[in-house]
Amino acid sequence: MAEVFPFRAWRYNKKAGTIEKLFSPLPDVMTTVQKEELYKNSFNSIHLTYHEKGTSAESLANLLEDWKKEHYIEQDALPALYVYYQYYQLPGTEQLYCRKGFICHIKLHEWEDKVVLRHEAVIPSKIESTVEVLEKTEMHFTPTHGLYTDPFKSLEKYMDESISAPIYDITDIFGVQHKLAVIQDALVVREFQQLLKDKTIILADGHHRYTASLLHRKKQIESRGVDNNREGFNFHCMYLTNTEENSHHMLATHRLVHDLHNFDEALFIESLKKYFEVRECTEKELRDIPESREQWTFGIIVKDKYLKIKLIDMFSTTINWNFPDMIKKLDLTVMHYFILYKVLEIKEKAQKNAKNIDFSFNFTKCLSDVRNGKAQVAIITRNILMDEVKKVCYSGYTFPQKATYFYPKVASGLVFSSISEKEFNNGTSICFNNNKLQGL
Repeated sequence: MAEVFPFRAWRYNKKAGTIEKLFSPLPDVMTTVQKEELYKNSFNSIHLTYHEKGTSAESLANLLEDWKKEHYIEQDALPALYVYYQYYQLPGTEQLYCRKGFICHIKLHEWEDKVVLRHEAVIPSKIESTVEVLEKTEMHFTPTHGLYTDPFKSLEKYMDESISAPIYDITDIFGVQHKLAVIQDALVVREFQQLLKDKTIILADGHHRYTASLLHRKKQIESRGVDNNREGFNFHCMYLTNTEENSHHMLATHRLVHDLHNFDEALFIESLKKYFEVRECTEKELRDIPESREQWTFGIIVKDKYLKIKLIDMFSTTINWNFPDMIKKLDLTVMHYFILYKVLEIKEKAQKNAKNIDFSFNFTKCLSDVRNGKAQVAIITRNILMDEVKKVCYSGYTFPQKATYFYPKVASGLVFSSISEKEFNNGTSICFNNNKLQGL
């Protein structure tokens, strides 16, 4: 099943500055002002992860090569598993959580192999540029996030021991504390490999990046005409955490609908009443919806009103999309079918391209975007539970795109993972000899 391996990470040298000034959250969770502030530091990892300033993949590769040549980043001498703990509080709460996991190389598997399971669809337009960057740089800048299940928590004792002597202990702009440590003991690494070899992995975050790795591998095999199954392009960098730890939180991902022609607020509300129980509510009631356990319940923000809506039961069996009943009963399927498709008349294909739909976990942003005219409608959704994610993954189907927001996100800049043959095989391929760990 899942094959995981240690790797020689590229990490910042002190020449580039302190890690506190160099690592960054993922660009899609930051505001424009926050990104611009990080961009002021010439060596912050945002220069490798944020590509919306007209940066070409080739210039990005040149920047990376300069950092290597000038020793702003250096490759670790020995392969390791990188233990990674995140300490955080949920917005508006005081309880402290710790999400425990480790960063590794994982063998790529096609979706149909059912070794790595996806739970949401991807947006095709976002894949191409990611593949191009991977081709030019041969580097994973941020690990994707995967989930395994071990009710016995067999690996936590090793990770707890390692994290007691972290190489990094830093806090990001959102107040999340990040600790990183290394495990290089061959026998301990073997324990991790033995446990994971019988597991399937649920992809929590990074569907576009994992899909890009699959496409990159396909292109490499086609161009080279050979695949020994151990080349760097066969591997992906992933942060793995145990679903049985009480530290996985999925924030609701709300929808912001914009630029619809001839949108009429009154007609929209009347159309909702065909399928939903609709009543006006307070802002506080809307803010409470993500934590609600009322099935098929949503919040609606339009210019002048707050609405709480609930699907009328008789319509729950009328969805004619080709999904199994379990998928049809999901809140997000109900939302996409009845609100976006039936009421707003956004066709299924247009929904996948997301040209008229933005996504946000931030309620305040939803509110302000509607008020200032950036969005015509905000749809407030409920949080998704881990059991729902598991059921969808094991069914072979997916949620609609951007269904989940695992909190917190994995940080960029702690480790960079090379799949370049000269860097991937230099000290890493020895781990494959006779399928035994050697040379660690």
